[in-house]
Amino acid sequence: MPVPAQRDPETTRRLLEQWLARRLPGARVPRVQTPQTSGFSSETLMFEVERDGRLEALVARVAPSAYQIFPEPRFGDEHRLMRVLDERTDIPVPAVRWYEPSDEPLGAPFFVMARVDGRVPPDMPPYHSAGWVTEVPPGERAAMWWSALDILARVHRLDVDALGLGFLDRPRWGPTGLRQRLGYYAHYLDWAYPGPQDIARRALDWLTANAPDEPDPPVLLWGDARIGNVIFQDGVPRAVLDWECAVLGAPEEDLAWFLYLDRHHAECVEVPRLAGFPSHERTVRRYAGLIGRPPRHLRYYEVLSGFKFAVIMARIGQAMIDFGWIPPDDPFPRDNTATRLLGRILEENA
Repeated sequence: MPVPAQRDPETTRRLLEQWLARRLPGARVPRVQTPQTSGFSSETLMFEVERDGRLEALVARVAPSAYQIFPEPRFGDEHRLMRVLDERTDIPVPAVRWYEPSDEPLGAPFFVMARVDGRVPPDMPPYHSAGWVTEVPPGERAAMWWSALDILARVHRLDVDALGLGFLDRPRWGPTGLRQRLGYYAHYLDWAYPGPQDIARRALDWLTANAPDEPDPPVLLWGDARIGNVIFQDGVPRAVLDWECAVLGAPEEDLAWFLYLDRHHAECVEVPRLAGFPSHERTVRRYAGLIGRPPRHLRYYEVLSGFKFAVIMARIGQAMIDFGWIPPDDPFPRDNTATRLLGRILEENA
């Protein structure tokens, strides 16, 4: 659910042009496209820079200032990780041009990236139910799915120590990996929404009681692994987006989220998965071949995925209350597509 944006395009254009003048003398910003709505976790500005007769399309990702969906914004870490991925790996991320850590000139820190052309599978409405993904051939859908899975496995094969990714660890919430995630999301649940959360708390109790060991060294986790965070051109990934939730842990956590979000986007709008998308069983088998071992405890990590999404939706529900879109006693924060699917998954694991 997006936040209504309040930026004036001309003011934003002028401020960006003044800011860029110190980095690209003589550069002009002819136009800025400010969104009618802005995301909770960040704001995206599309603009062009003209210099020496050439025009370059760029994107500014601005840290949240109006409302926070996460209790612990990690905007600087996201920029730092994207630079590492761009400069030292083959993971296709947009090239980061500049980073502004202060609140000037846009009222919040931001970084500027190259703009990548292509299309992103939509979340609203979910891509199984409407939008351009429903219109492409099944073979293109299969190509999108498999290529995104291949990128996910490549992320998990990166050398965390060689790339210096220890800054993504958050030991204040517990030991690296699953215990840390449970500690963080338990805090997040209390922070997100003050009302009752029966299903989410039941899931947290189950997750805590049934937590498996994670015997392998932690890997880089994308944190929001799904085809809806990939820019595609004709089924080919051109850029992987949204690294704000990147952490260190077991690769099963990412794979389960990849599968869970796809299940959510079909089952929770009561439509079948589109033809061409491989089954979840085939996906797991292929992923096992990519990382060289079978995934462990995927049913557990599916519950974890549902729990995390339920917490996020609780926070979005609180935002809807704070913005006056729904009344304070509306059940949405505790009764939504994420909590209903989580309840079904808990029953399947009973």
